[in-house]
Amino acid sequence: MMLLGIQRLFTDSEDGAPEGSMVDYESTFHRIGQGHVVKGRVISISTKEVVVDIGFKSEGVIPAHEFDSIQALNIGDEIEVLLEETEDIKGRIVLSRRKAEKSQGWDRIVEQYGEGDTLEGRVNRKVKGGLMVDIGVESFLPASLAFLKGFGSLNSLLGQTIQVKIVKINPGRKNIIVSRKDLLEKEKHESKAKILDELEVGSVRKGVVKNITDFGAFINLGGIDGLLHITDMSWGRISHPSELVKVGDKIDVKILSFDKESTKVSLGLKQIDSNPWLDVDQKHPVGSKQKGKVVNVVPYGVFVELSRGIEGLVHISEISWSKRVTNPAEVFKTGDSVDVMVLNIDKEHEKISLGIKQTESNPWVGIENRYQVGQKVKGIVRNLTEFGAFVELEEGIDGLVHVSDMSWTRKVNHPKDILKKGQELDAVVLMVDQTNRKLSLGLKQLIMDPWEEIASKLSVSALVMGSVTKVASFGVFVEIEKDVEGLLHISETDLSSGANLEAAFPIGKKLQARIVKIDIPSRKIALSTKGVSQN
Repeated sequence: MMLLGIQRLFTDSEDGAPEGSMVDYESTFHRIGQGHVVKGRVISISTKEVVVDIGFKSEGVIPAHEFDSIQALNIGDEIEVLLEETEDIKGRIVLSRRKAEKSQGWDRIVEQYGEGDTLEGRVNRKVKGGLMVDIGVESFLPASLAFLKGFGSLNSLLGQTIQVKIVKINPGRKNIIVSRKDLLEKEKHESKAKILDELEVGSVRKGVVKNITDFGAFINLGGIDGLLHITDMSWGRISHPSELVKVGDKIDVKILSFDKESTKVSLGLKQIDSNPWLDVDQKHPVGSKQKGKVVNVVPYGVFVELSRGIEGLVHISEISWSKRVTNPAEVFKTGDSVDVMVLNIDKEHEKISLGIKQTESNPWVGIENRYQVGQKVKGIVRNLTEFGAFVELEEGIDGLVHVSDMSWTRKVNHPKDILKKGQELDAVVLMVDQTNRKLSLGLKQLIMDPWEEIASKLSVSALVMGSVTKVASFGVFVEIEKDVEGLLHISETDLSSGANLEAAFPIGKKLQARIVKIDIPSRKIALSTKGVSQN
């Protein structure tokens, strides 16, 4: 048909038609040439191509893959196509269905929308730096504008229909840049505002644990995050929020406070349950014996949990009636089950004082009836210190034998010189103090004081023989009779001021000395070697 039209055009010209007829055809062909969108009619369909008559000198060809559903295409259908080439190597016109749609889509988008407008699009494919979104024409969604900060992956959007906002239109290059992030931020802001309008202090809402820190957990309330501080998680003791919640947990929380301007929301978990301290004096009355669990051990005592949310302190002084506990960690460990007595309750400051020793009978009660001054007793050495030895008389009752009460005649520098741990011995009760829980014992009091006899046998100016038992910086001690020592001061020797005492008087050396002083009340004897022959 087209060929007939062209032949007719040339025939008319040869028969004397106006010479301008051919010029008019050429000008018309040029006017709707490459890049233009024209209408055509389908005249042939195959698996490889579709032939379309656009009313020109020859038919146009379109590759079959440019049609989304070629099965729905019929011969005679009128379609719009874009003229790509006026003639290929076969002399046919090259047409494009897809580029026609794109060109029409571009015109439609530019006519209907501008920068800042929102429309719907389908994510078709992933490209370097972002995604291509079909909004009627392909547009570019940069990765930086696809999600809110820190959320999602590009692959999760492939094939999805999403809302986007036009942020840039470039007519020269015919490209459009869109953003999803702007809409998400707007949606988030609107959601926050809506939730803040709904919030009421004291109300309980459902949330999801979003993040956990050392000081608490952030809970997503469905558009806004709130802070659940560690102090508002439990009425009881917890050392880290992860002990109660984990990321992803769905929990109920109470709104404690919120600020619409800063969008800060404070949440509480323990406040959902009633405060256990309100009726603590009824559940754990003063004077009652309770069973608890050690939850913390500190240098000054142990904290014991009586019930959920209720803890009390057993001070180090309330652990034992008789045993001196200097380090509670040596006696208790976390998780131990203990019996305690409630000593005091301070509901205002949520504090309870507990005692362990009060659950046992006080061995010091009636001690003055069981032990009188001057009474001879038996005991076992339990501990040695620099100042004396502690002797256990019965369970919970220790008496102290001071170094000064260990010997009448011998100077005891340390109890270990004459006693050892675990040794059984006899002693005399010197003092009993029930109020202060003290009991003093003596060893030397088991025998008579020998000093009167010593004084009668020894006299000032008398010469005595003895052996060196100890060397000090100021002199040496000399045993002149069994367990009787005298002091030979350095000033009472013939040594020069810079002389070495240990070299001159080695331990065990026998020497002769003169008694220069006898002090019976102080039980001291002073010796001198000045002018005394050592032959």
